Amino acid sequence: MTSLATPPDLSAIKAFIFDVDGVFTDGTLLALNSGEQARTFHIRDGFAVRHALAKGYRIAVISGREEEGVRKRLESLDVRDIFLGVDDKMKIFNNYINTYRLDPSHIAYMGDDVPDMEVMRRCAVAACPADAAADVHAISNYTAARPGGHGAVRELIEAVLKAQNTWL
Repeated sequence: MTSLATPPDLSAIKAFIFDVDGVFTDGTLLALNSGEQARTFHIRDGFAVRHALAKGYRIAVISGREEEGVRKRLESLDVRDIFLGVDDKMKIFNNYINTYRLDPSHIAYMGDDVPDMEVMRRCAVAACPADAAADVHAISNYTAARPGGHGAVRELIEAVLKAQNTWL
């Protein structure tokens, strides 16, 4: 599950926030002649997202890139709090927690690179995929065994829901 000897307390988590590239995807962009940049998503991550939403957890996505295909994929999973093309992730994070009156001690954030670090430092669970940047690993208190785009999202969600006896 996690590479730490003592994993973080997952029992209070009520919301998840994820980056997209390098977390939901493996960070690879396929540049098409049309200008669109295609990505692949892991189907099991999608199951876990829908399952967590059905169990009453909040899920948000904050990404620096704006791609309609990403929005459509997230909407197909019933994610409603989608923030794409974001320059200031902390500003979006603060607006999000204020809008929904969320306590950062109840949030797990999964990111993979430097733009995620400021928000990660504010959350109870600062999670990253196995292949995240070294600086992100250094501040994470949960490191998935799986890399981004290969089930890291599912791993975190499943660990939290199992810790709270809400997975099945």
